Amino acid sequence: MDAPQLESVLTCPLCGHAEAETMPTDACQWYYECKACHALLKPKPGDCCVFCSYGTVPCPPVQLAGRHGCCG
Repeated sequence: MDAPQLESVLTCPLCGHAEAETMPTDACQWYYECKACHALLKPKPGDCCVFCSYGTVPCPPVQLAGRHGCCG
């Protein structure tokens, strides 16, 4: 099994600002404040975290277990 990729670029759906962030490996990140417009991003329905909703790479649990195995 390959190690998960830990960097993902989050793109704000409101202003389009993109920022590279390091994902936590021990928990899902439910909120993220856009560094440009300060909007508070939350996961889309059905996603476990902001990285799965707005990132270029899904969170480590999804990478390791697949879309249906994320965060129980």
